[in-house]
Amino acid sequence: MSKSCIAMLLAGGQGSRLYALTRDVAKPGVPFGGKYRIIDFPLSNCANSGIDTVGVLTQYRPLQLNSYIGNGQPWDLDVDDGGVYILPPYQSAGEKGSWFSGTANAIYQNMAFIENYDPENVLILSGDHIYKMDYAAMLHEHLEKNAALTISVQQVSMQEATRMGIMNTGDDGYICEFEEKPAHPKSDLASMGIYIFNWQKLRHYLIEDENDPNSQKDFGKNIIPSMLAAGEKLWPYKFEGYWRDVGTITSLWDANMDMLTTSLIDLYDPSWPINSRSPVRPPHYTGAEAEVINSIVSEGCDICGKVENSVLSPSVSVQKNAKVLYSVLMPGAVIEEDTEVEYAIIGENTVVHRGAHIGTAPDGTAEWGVATVGPNVEVREGATVPASAMIYDSEEV
Repeated sequence: MSKSCIAMLLAGGQGSRLYALTRDVAKPGVPFGGKYRIIDFPLSNCANSGIDTVGVLTQYRPLQLNSYIGNGQPWDLDVDDGGVYILPPYQSAGEKGSWFSGTANAIYQNMAFIENYDPENVLILSGDHIYKMDYAAMLHEHLEKNAALTISVQQVSMQEATRMGIMNTGDDGYICEFEEKPAHPKSDLASMGIYIFNWQKLRHYLIEDENDPNSQKDFGKNIIPSMLAAGEKLWPYKFEGYWRDVGTITSLWDANMDMLTTSLIDLYDPSWPINSRSPVRPPHYTGAEAEVINSIVSEGCDICGKVENSVLSPSVSVQKNAKVLYSVLMPGAVIEEDTEVEYAIIGENTVVHRGAHIGTAPDGTAEWGVATVGPNVEVREGATVPASAMIYDSEEV
């Protein structure tokens, strides 16, 4: 079969900057926004954009993510002539197997999957971004500009530019220079890590790069510079909507707080639904003494305390006289009586026992940060977890 465009979703990252939250699950599988996981956003974007063939490249802690994706039915990706496919690293007979050694190598190892669909173009996505985007519009511009590669870009501050892939354009609008995390950026056009390649062009550069012993096997560091040096036509697709890389604790907390404001990203737009594999739970319950202000409360929650400016995932319990302020509570978290949680992230199935205090309001100092308690932790009665603290297991509290 032949496809105009298929997608390859890079979902194997360890997410080391999310610390305790990714100890047992890959970053794209981290709960987000109440009823979602991070990977729901690119998968939903694919389905909404009419891209029905998606290869999901897994690597670190893949079991939970693989189970969550299943056959792709929640995202309408369970189609006969396409679908969603889990693509882990593998070893062929007589070959040395290894983990993906870079983003480009991950695609190289799965060229046989791509060629099975004989696509004209390949969309490369990251599994750790929160955004709503019509890839069909990007593909249209890619074809219109006759580009070998189109890179989705956003304007950022010059301070942010130092940690991103930055590109400069010539008078004709095409990309003429690309720098990966430059110390002194010359432009504010930053790569979003979303690429559309002409497949035959990409295939050539992947093989060439794989045979280079000095290459880091990375799109930003190797493939894109090689294409520029060879004079290929690279086009910047300017995206002006909401987009967040949630690769750090602070950015993950920020993006969850953004979900409370529909003017930033509208999760209620029926024309562009973000779907998920939602658990079957009873309706959420708020007791007579409960107070819920400007918060997301998912199914199965039991609220008898105060919840304000917070995001609660399914089956969260906030007991009597407990306060949850500016916080993210992941599935199954329990906040017992007389407990206060503020400016914090609480992991899945973690229990914060009576009288504990997690987190602190911002104090304007550089040392302040979001307090984080990992999954399956028991926070002892009366314990205090300060701002910026990172709790991995029960023995620490």
